Amino acid sequence: MEALQQSLAETLASGSLGPAGSSGNVANYMGQMAMAMGKLGTLESFLRQADNLRQQTLQQMIRILTTRQSARALLAIHDYFSRLRALSSLWLARPRE
Repeated sequence: MEALQQSLAETLASGSLGPAGSSGNVANYMGQMAMAMGKLGTLESFLRQADNLRQQTLQQMIRILTTRQSARALLAIHDYFSRLRALSSLWLARPRE
């Protein structure tokens, strides 16, 4: 999400609006806004696909695994995502060259 926010900010900041009323600047701004909205649409589609996959996985897990196995799997997934978030934070905080 932080990378998306940064990408949107860069897209919108890449051009200045300049004096009010300039049709070229308004068109440029509208183009940038359209690109940003396109990126949001892509993100929405990705999140919908991820949620559908999550639901399918949970339904399959209920059919295949015992309660104990499901609990252990969910704990392992939680641990994995915790480590992934920590790694992502370290990556974002790394010194830029």
